[in-house]
This record gives sequence, C-alpha cells and structure tokens, in this order.
Amino acid sequence: MGGDLADVRLWAGELEAVHGRFVHRFSRSEPRESALAYMRGLIAPLQRKNGWTLAEEAGHAGPDRIHRMLNRIDWDADEVLDDVRQYVVDNLGDPGAVLVVDDTGFLKKGTQSAGVQRQYSGTAGRTENCQVGVFLAYATDRGRTLIDRRLYLPTSWTDDRERCHGAGIGDEVAFETKVAMAKAMVRRAIADKIPFRWVTADAAYGFSKGWRSELERADVFHVMATTRHDTVVTRWAIDHPVHDLFNGLARQKWKRRSCGNGAHGLRIYDWARVEVRPWHRPDRRHWVIARRSIARPQEISYYIAYCPAGTTLDDLIRIAGSRWAIEECFQSAKQECGLDDYQVRRYPGWHRHITLAMAARACLTVLRARELDAGKAETDPPSSSTSASPRYDG
Repeated sequence: MGGDLADVRLWAGELEAVHGRFVHRFSRSEPRESALAYMRGLIAPLQRKNGWTLAEEAGHAGPDRIHRMLNRIDWDADEVLDDVRQYVVDNLGDPGAVLVVDDTGFLKKGTQSAGVQRQYSGTAGRTENCQVGVFLAYATDRGRTLIDRRLYLPTSWTDDRERCHGAGIGDEVAFETKVAMAKAMVRRAIADKIPFRWVTADAAYGFSKGWRSELERADVFHVMATTRHDTVVTRWAIDHPVHDLFNGLARQKWKRRSCGNGAHGLRIYDWARVEVRPWHRPDRRHWVIARRSIARPQEISYYIAYCPAGTTLDDLIRIAGSRWAIEECFQSAKQECGLDDYQVRRYPGWHRHITLAMAARACLTVLRARELDAGKAETDPPSSSTSASPRYDG
C-alpha cells in the first residue's frame, strides 16, 4: 500500500473492519483493544516487530498488555480464525479458487519454543533449529492469502508430555504428520463450505496416495506434485512408475508453456501428460503430468491430476503453477505483516500471533483486490444494453 495519509486511513479503516468481525470473541475490552493495536503494529513500517516496538507503536508504556493478550488472557484463536476466513470468503470468494498447502519454517534459538528442534526449513533451505507451521492458502485471480494454520510438533515433543505441559500443549494434542494436518485443514474448508474448485500441493504432500484417494472419493479436483518414484495404475500395470510413462513420448506431445510468474519472470517449461486409470467414471479423468526443464532436460518433475473430463493441459498447468501462490503469501506475510516476528514460546501464543498476522495479511489482500477492481473498471469500456448478448457459462 502507498505511504500517503489517504492510504494510511484506508488500511486503518479496513483493519478495523476485520477486527470488527471477531471483536465478540473477547470478553473484556483490554484484549479487544490490544488485538487491534497488535495488528496495526504488524502492518506498520517498523524495522523490528517485537513486544516493545509494537507496544510503543500502540502508545503503551510497555509490552505487558500485548504479552497478556498473546499469552495469558483466555480467547480462542480458532474461533477468530473462523471469522477471518469468512472475511476472506466474503471479499475474495470464488468457486474457481485453488486451495494450496505448504509449510514454512520459523528460525528460533534455544529449546523452549513449542515444536522447536533441528529440522528441515524450506525458508532456510537446510536443517536448522526452527519451528515449522503447516498452512492453507486461498488463491483466486483477485488475490491470495492464508486461511488456516497448524504448528507441527515433532515426536521429540509429543513423546514428552512434561515438556508439552511447559509449553501449553494439552494432553489432547497428539502427534500428527504434516500430511495429516493438511488433510484436516482441507476437510475443514469443505465442512465450512469455503468456495473452491482445486487443491494443489508440493511433492511432500502430493506423494500421499491416501490423501489423493480421499480427495477423489470426495470428488475434489486436484493437481498434486509427486516424486519420480511414485506409481500409478495404467493399462499395463497395477503399479507403474510415473517416470517411465514419458520415455519415448513423441516430441509433439510436449508443449512449451508458462506456469506463471516467478521471482525471475515467467516460469517456462516443456509439459506433457499421459492418461492413466482407464476404468474411471466417464465425466472424470486421471492424468500424470511431466514438467521438463528447458535448460536441463534431464530435470523432470511430476504431478498427478484428478479433474473433469474436459480439462485441458493448459488448465492443469495453471493449477500446478498456482502452488507458488502460497510462497508469495509467506513472503509478503513475513515482510509486511510480521508473520515470523514473534517472541511467544507457548503453543497457544503461536497460534494467536499467527492468526492475527493472517488477519492483517487478509486485510491488505482485500484492499489490493479492490484497487485492481477499480483500475479494471476505469479501463474497461462501458457496456451497451443494445449490443450486449446473453452469456452462457454451461
């Protein structure tokens, strides 16, 4: 957003609108006011966003009120998240939306923060001492933002209940794999009737045959990245390696296409697809898709898709490319909304901070969508009632 007074008033007003969605979740005025002040501070252009700087931005004498709101006063972050997610749907809801699953790391020092241990961090690209959160993003043509989150707890934590108690992790919280967390978040989106059409995820999640099968049984269309070692049912074998399907494929079957913008411009690859699972219902199809590097043709990535019968290769490429939307969400939420700027150590505090940061990110996403809508309205020619023809979506 811009830095002039009008822009400041605009985002301040919209942040109050988001806050108004969940203000009833707080039984006292202090945490209600602190939550709004906290979100304002998360969006503010502060070099560091910690308890002291956020308190100073809010005009507090010290960080005690912020710390009480995050750590001690009773409120349910999941209930607040429900309200934030409904705000996203009301402003960005699209029946063609894509749900994107991925995780991100939060580098930490010490051993006290809930879920922390030496583990792989995609943020750092290596094994680090960190926490890992699993997230669900909502991606549409008008904007993309995060709508669900879970803190991953390794077995080094869940097998040590005394350590869990010290970090505010209740006995009801058992070990869950990241894939199990992803399943739960998508199930929750379905149960809450979030409008969407597709699910996508990287190979760490898409490799799960069990999850792909669950999505298919629910008739949820998906394009899931997988590894070259995955197998599928074909006319020739019950378990056929996906990487063997493209050996000797005719050159004209490969199509050079972009799957969207990346950090260095358009992400262009050669793509091909092979149909599998011949005994499916007539209005659905199963495909294995290959994405081959142009500069290094030996580097091939694979996806497995379940989709309507008329889905084109270009459609599937677009969905596969939309997985990068969640990376953009992580980057902007960390840079603009303090997603990774927190000093809480306890399990409830992590979910509270992350939820309020997601609310701030949703606010900015909605404002940008409205700016795009306004710009489009200014450039689109006016419609004529005499020349307009009926539009059919069927």
